[in-house]
Amino acid sequence: MPAIDIARLKIQTAVLVENFDQPAVFIPELHKILDLYADRTMRKGIVRTQISVLPAYQAPASVLRQIEMEVGVLTSIFTDQALNLADYLWKDGYLESRLLAAALLGRIKPETPTLISRISEWVSVSKDEQLVKALLGTSLKRVRRETPDEFLKLIHSWLDLDSPKSWGHAIHAIIPLLADPDFQNLPPIFDSLSPVVKILPPAMQNDLADLIKALYTASPVETTYFLRQVIAGADSPQITQTMRRVMTQLPASLRPVVLEMVRQRTGR
Repeated sequence: MPAIDIARLKIQTAVLVENFDQPAVFIPELHKILDLYADRTMRKGIVRTQISVLPAYQAPASVLRQIEMEVGVLTSIFTDQALNLADYLWKDGYLESRLLAAALLGRIKPETPTLISRISEWVSVSKDEQLVKALLGTSLKRVRRETPDEFLKLIHSWLDLDSPKSWGHAIHAIIPLLADPDFQNLPPIFDSLSPVVKILPPAMQNDLADLIKALYTASPVETTYFLRQVIAGADSPQITQTMRRVMTQLPASLRPVVLEMVRQRTGR
């Protein structure tokens, strides 16, 4: 991997962006840049790496950020062309191409038709953890901030009790929302989460731990009350077993409180 010359990279990405409305030209040029900065210590040609199920160049994050920044300037202005480019990038199938597609969606006006459905569809077929995180975080950024009602509607649909495969998507879409200091409307989040958290399967205990930590950081008092209601109100004893398993992952100040809730529920 050659050293990154920022001035040169800016020129390369500026030339790349000239093909913003021509995906058939843009994508081969994108590959040339990625190949130039590829980490060849981890690959021979294009290979599937241990950290991604997708073929990847392992180019430095700074290269991807520069490309995203240059392309992003046009994305919020030329919505149709941006969506078209995002679709081509997604079909390209490389990790970096799909991460760029996810980044483009995050810059598009949230009221754009098919934006949310496109994100939902891509999330549902993605198996790469980094990509899923980008779709649930970066791609939904403007939706979270500018159309919170639509965001909450999406979350509620993912928390459908008959669709457990989408519960993890909801949880990891909520976490970036909780990190936003301007977000204060926690009650609808608790209301949507409560039925699912009560029956969350053991396989999702790490997701639950991540969620509780984020909720507790956002509001310790409300989160403590929420957990008390969930643990006391769950029909299945599974909730107490799950809580015991995630105990060590919780904030230190919350652990004894949750332990006492569990003991009150189980009698031991």
